[in-house]
Amino acid sequence: MKSLRLWILVTMLLAASLTASSQDKRKVIIDQDAAGPGGSDQQAILMLIQSPQTEVLGITVVTGDGWLNEEVAHTLRTLEIIGRTDIPVLRGAEYPLVRRQAETERWEQRFGSFAWLGAWDPRVYHPADQLGAMPEGKPTIKASDEDAAHFLVRMVHRYPHEITIYEGGPMTNLALAQSIDPEFASLAKELVFMGASLSPQTKDPEFANLPRHEFNVWFDPEAAHIVLRAPWKKIVCTTVDISVKTSFTADLLNQVKAGDTPAAKYIGTYSKVEREYNYLWDELAAAAWLDPSVITKKETRYMDVDLDHGAGYGNTLTWSDKDKPKVDIQPVEIQVDLDLEKFYKMFVDLLKAPTPPPKT
Repeated sequence: MKSLRLWILVTMLLAASLTASSQDKRKVIIDQDAAGPGGSDQQAILMLIQSPQTEVLGITVVTGDGWLNEEVAHTLRTLEIIGRTDIPVLRGAEYPLVRRQAETERWEQRFGSFAWLGAWDPRVYHPADQLGAMPEGKPTIKASDEDAAHFLVRMVHRYPHEITIYEGGPMTNLALAQSIDPEFASLAKELVFMGASLSPQTKDPEFANLPRHEFNVWFDPEAAHIVLRAPWKKIVCTTVDISVKTSFTADLLNQVKAGDTPAAKYIGTYSKVEREYNYLWDELAAAAWLDPSVITKKETRYMDVDLDHGAGYGNTLTWSDKDKPKVDIQPVEIQVDLDLEKFYKMFVDLLKAPTPPPKT
């Protein structure tokens, strides 16, 4: 009888421990322009899923680096490969709120070419309703019937002040959610996003020529304007300025390849080191949220976007507290410097780690 009571006590303590562990996990929704297979978008998604401290409530997808349909397919296939098909994938906006491809082409004729046009880039262009190449295979599972914006709104009402919104692409889905429900931003715990460019120190011509141009903000400036003006409790920004201090090298890729987990095998097969400048954009935003000590220096500025349809359309605007405009704008915590070796180790360790099992 004594041993039975001891067994019951141990079982109860273990159950309580598991419940507390589940409750302690940090809730996050990943909003991403999820190009693939491999690459920065999918690697950031994987880092957030691979972390044992997170509960990924869903992945909302938006056109950006690729078209919505192909990004959804790549994301679903990634989840199949790592065995996390319990995470819902939700279709978001297929086009920016205002910007259109034809206007962008006229802009380039007047002011010069952009280095990257995402889904519109002629080097990778295909019609929006086509998937393009799917070397990892087409998924057998489907996206949720719910749309991204309504899912975002529903989740922050279900878990008020608990959910981090991680934004790795254009902000169209978030702007739509905020427009549907003006309480959306205030009900979230925080917004963490990769985007904006101030004065990056780099020889990369993409930013040497246009230092205030950054794709995620530029692709849908009106959406970024809506989101940055919304009443978030906290906004954290990984800019181009800090991202260009990182590099996705063959050595890093080989370290991940040495792993034998599904995530490591996926990255080893599909991620490539092909260009002179290979930054870990979205991965840094994910890592800095998971472990803020990766960031060694930060500052607070006020941020908005140039909406005048001229030479600066879509450029990042920032001010200090002393010089900010009189209209309502929000403070943004901007990351300035990082512990590079700690970040690289975290990147490799997460992608080589066993994938946490689905929530039961």
